[in-house]
Amino acid sequence: MVEAPMTRVVVLMACHNRREGTIRCLRSLIGQGGPEVSVHVVLTDDGSADGTARAAREVWPGIRVLQGNGGLFWAKAMARAASAAGDYDFLLWLNDDVTLDPGALADLLRTHRSLSGSGEDDLIVVGALRDPHSGAVTYSGVHRLSRLRPVQFTTVPPAERPVRAETMNGNLVLIPRRVVQRVGQIDARFSHGLADFDYGLRARRLGCAVWVAAGTLGTCARNPTSGSWTDPALPVRERLRLARNPKGLPPGSWLRFTRRHAGPMWPVYWLSPYARLLAGAALVRMRGGERGLVR
Repeated sequence: MVEAPMTRVVVLMACHNRREGTIRCLRSLIGQGGPEVSVHVVLTDDGSADGTARAAREVWPGIRVLQGNGGLFWAKAMARAASAAGDYDFLLWLNDDVTLDPGALADLLRTHRSLSGSGEDDLIVVGALRDPHSGAVTYSGVHRLSRLRPVQFTTVPPAERPVRAETMNGNLVLIPRRVVQRVGQIDARFSHGLADFDYGLRARRLGCAVWVAAGTLGTCARNPTSGSWTDPALPVRERLRLARNPKGLPPGSWLRFTRRHAGPMWPVYWLSPYARLLAGAALVRMRGGERGLVR
């Protein structure tokens, strides 16, 4: 009797100075996939100073750790990990703040196998995640809000069966080799975010499908807006400064995204978030002047 070949999954991760979360994520990966699945991990440690790399090697012997200088952020760090993936049947994007449910990887592989059997070969499978306290869905596939708002997105809630999406958050994503051969890897020219949304949209443009697996497959708290460029409690000048940071909405990355995905009106969509902030700053100055006149 000929044994079935092992399914080779290479897990791509990036980390920076959050050792406890990274180690918790790696521990939740242990035993995933089943006896017919080989799992290898490539981790880009982007200049961590808290011993993450050493602890990761203790938890996952054989892990391949690539070193960054602290300036890679998510997109570049994940692209670097992908460049060292070697041979595989599937890539698994896995954020280091995710804690997987038992059997999560098996569920993703089973979903891919089921959908492929129904005639769709080139497809991405997204694992939806929930808040560890409230249970609310935090990350999943996403849809565009409307044709008039092509670069604004809303979460696709998981259902009892797999559901389609337009693109996805990159926290937990299974990508078969065939899709990578058509689409390529994450675009490292993005500063940090947007690279995941960009990948799914490029994949769909090339005829691949994006599906969200049934239910949620792990926990991951949503990134807080407090203290970010979207925080309305901050002064407008500070929000503008934060928007230019890699984790905000840096103009170069936003330009790249809108030119690709916003259609012929892309200059309007590119300018819009910055214009709203500048308009807010002007309004604050005007109100300040009015108060001065009253005094």
